[in-house]
Amino acid sequence: MKFKKFNAITLLICITGLIAIKCSAQSGEPWTAKDLIEPAALANMIKDAKTQKPLIYNIGPLAGIKGSIAIGSTRDPVNLDKLRKALVSVPKDKMIVIYCGCCPFRNCPNIRPAFALLKEKGYKNAKLLNVSQNLKVDWTDYGYPME
Repeated sequence: MKFKKFNAITLLICITGLIAIKCSAQSGEPWTAKDLIEPAALANMIKDAKTQKPLIYNIGPLAGIKGSIAIGSTRDPVNLDKLRKALVSVPKDKMIVIYCGCCPFRNCPNIRPAFALLKEKGYKNAKLLNVSQNLKVDWTDYGYPME
Protein backbone atom coordinates (compact mmCIF):
# COMPACT_ATOMS: atom_id res chain seq x y z
CA MET A 1 0.00 0.00 0.00
CA LYS A 2 2.80 2.44 0.87
CA PHE A 3 4.48 1.59 -2.43
CA LYS A 4 1.35 2.50 -4.43
CA LYS A 5 0.92 5.76 -2.50
CA PHE A 6 4.55 6.68 -3.14
CA ASN A 7 4.16 5.93 -6.86
CA ALA A 8 1.02 8.04 -7.13
CA ILE A 9 2.70 10.99 -5.39
CA THR A 10 5.82 10.60 -7.52
CA LEU A 11 3.71 10.45 -10.68
CA LEU A 12 1.79 13.58 -9.65
CA ILE A 13 5.05 15.46 -9.00
CA CYS A 14 6.45 14.37 -12.37
CA ILE A 15 3.30 15.40 -14.24
CA THR A 16 3.25 18.77 -12.50
CA GLY A 17 6.90 19.31 -13.41
CA LEU A 18 6.29 18.41 -17.05
CA ILE A 19 3.34 20.78 -17.26
CA ALA A 20 5.45 23.60 -15.78
CA ILE A 21 8.26 22.91 -18.27
CA LYS A 22 5.82 22.82 -21.18
CA CYS A 23 4.12 26.06 -20.10
CA SER A 24 7.47 27.80 -19.70
CA ALA A 25 8.57 26.66 -23.14
CA GLN A 26 5.27 27.78 -24.64
CA SER A 27 5.57 31.29 -23.20
CA GLY A 28 8.32 31.90 -25.74
CA GLU A 29 9.83 34.81 -23.82
CA PRO A 30 13.64 35.03 -23.94
CA TRP A 31 13.75 36.48 -20.40
CA THR A 32 12.78 35.26 -16.95
CA ALA A 33 11.64 37.21 -13.91
CA LYS A 34 15.25 37.47 -12.70
CA ASP A 35 16.15 39.25 -15.96
CA LEU A 36 13.80 42.15 -15.21
CA ILE A 37 14.93 45.33 -13.49
CA GLU A 38 12.35 47.59 -11.89
CA PRO A 39 12.20 51.25 -12.96
CA ALA A 40 12.87 52.55 -9.42
CA ALA A 41 16.01 50.41 -9.14
CA LEU A 42 17.40 51.68 -12.45
CA ALA A 43 16.48 55.28 -11.59
CA ASN A 44 18.36 54.95 -8.30
CA MET A 45 21.41 53.55 -10.11
CA ILE A 46 21.37 56.49 -12.52
CA LYS A 47 21.02 59.06 -9.71
CA ASP A 48 23.64 57.54 -7.36
CA ALA A 49 27.08 58.93 -8.20
CA LYS A 50 28.76 56.04 -6.36
CA THR A 51 27.01 53.27 -8.30
CA GLN A 52 28.64 51.80 -11.38
CA LYS A 53 26.28 52.56 -14.23
CA PRO A 54 24.97 49.88 -16.55
CA LEU A 55 24.93 50.35 -20.29
CA ILE A 56 21.38 51.37 -21.15
CA TYR A 57 20.09 50.88 -24.67
CA ASN A 58 16.89 52.48 -25.93
CA ILE A 59 15.61 49.89 -28.39
CA GLY A 60 12.35 51.66 -29.15
CA PRO A 61 11.00 54.81 -30.77
CA LEU A 62 10.53 56.98 -27.66
CA ALA A 63 12.60 59.61 -25.86
CA GLY A 64 15.64 58.49 -23.97
CA ILE A 65 16.23 57.67 -20.35
CA LYS A 66 19.19 59.64 -19.01
CA GLY A 67 22.43 58.05 -20.14
CA SER A 68 20.81 55.69 -22.62
CA ILE A 69 22.14 54.99 -26.10
CA ALA A 70 19.53 55.29 -28.86
CA ILE A 71 19.43 52.22 -31.09
CA GLY A 72 15.97 52.53 -32.61
CA SER A 73 13.20 49.99 -32.92
CA THR A 74 14.86 46.57 -32.97
CA ARG A 75 11.97 44.96 -34.80
CA ASP A 76 13.77 46.53 -37.77
CA PRO A 77 16.72 44.27 -38.71
CA VAL A 78 18.88 47.35 -39.45
CA ASN A 79 18.49 48.54 -35.84
CA LEU A 80 18.97 45.05 -34.44
CA ASP A 81 22.25 44.94 -36.37
CA LYS A 82 23.09 48.39 -34.93
CA LEU A 83 22.67 46.89 -31.43
CA ARG A 84 24.80 43.90 -32.40
CA LYS A 85 27.60 46.25 -33.53
CA ALA A 86 27.29 48.40 -30.38
CA LEU A 87 27.87 45.29 -28.26
CA VAL A 88 31.07 44.14 -30.00
CA SER A 89 33.48 45.51 -27.40
CA VAL A 90 31.20 45.20 -24.36
CA PRO A 91 32.41 42.66 -21.76
CA LYS A 92 30.05 39.69 -21.32
CA ASP A 93 29.65 40.40 -17.58
CA LYS A 94 28.76 44.10 -17.96
CA MET A 95 25.26 44.99 -16.82
CA ILE A 96 23.22 45.91 -19.88
CA VAL A 97 19.69 47.26 -19.59
CA ILE A 98 17.40 47.48 -22.59
CA TYR A 99 14.03 49.17 -22.76
CA CYS A 100 11.43 50.18 -25.28
CA GLY A 101 8.39 51.58 -23.49
CA CYS A 102 6.16 52.00 -26.55
CA CYS A 103 3.48 49.71 -25.12
CA PRO A 104 2.86 46.84 -22.68
CA PHE A 105 5.33 43.91 -22.95
CA ARG A 106 2.72 41.60 -24.46
CA ASN A 107 2.41 43.96 -27.47
CA CYS A 108 5.99 45.22 -27.83
CA PRO A 109 7.68 44.24 -31.11
CA ASN A 110 11.13 45.44 -30.00
CA ILE A 111 12.06 43.78 -26.72
CA ARG A 112 12.04 40.14 -27.83
CA PRO A 113 14.54 40.37 -30.70
CA ALA A 114 16.86 42.61 -28.66
CA PHE A 115 16.80 40.48 -25.51
CA ALA A 116 17.20 37.28 -27.53
CA LEU A 117 20.28 38.83 -29.15
CA LEU A 118 21.80 39.62 -25.74
CA LYS A 119 21.28 36.03 -24.60
CA GLU A 120 22.53 34.60 -27.89
CA LYS A 121 25.73 36.67 -27.56
CA GLY A 122 26.29 35.37 -24.01
CA TYR A 123 25.67 38.50 -21.91
CA LYS A 124 25.30 37.18 -18.38
CA ASN A 125 23.99 40.38 -16.79
CA ALA A 126 21.42 41.43 -19.39
CA LYS A 127 18.34 43.12 -17.96
CA LEU A 128 15.03 44.23 -19.38
CA LEU A 129 13.51 47.34 -17.83
CA ASN A 130 10.16 46.27 -16.43
CA VAL A 131 8.04 48.81 -18.28
CA SER A 132 4.80 46.88 -17.99
CA GLN A 133 2.55 49.64 -19.40
CA ASN A 134 4.68 52.21 -21.23
CA LEU A 135 7.55 54.61 -20.61
CA LYS A 136 5.26 57.48 -19.61
CA VAL A 137 3.31 55.54 -16.98
CA ASP A 138 6.22 53.49 -15.63
CA TRP A 139 9.05 56.05 -15.87
CA THR A 140 8.31 59.69 -16.69
CA ASP A 141 5.20 59.96 -14.48
CA TYR A 142 7.48 59.09 -11.54
CA GLY A 143 9.91 61.87 -12.45
CA TYR A 144 12.73 59.42 -13.18
CA PRO A 145 15.69 60.89 -15.11
CA MET A 146 15.25 61.59 -18.81
CA GLU A 147 17.61 63.16 -21.34
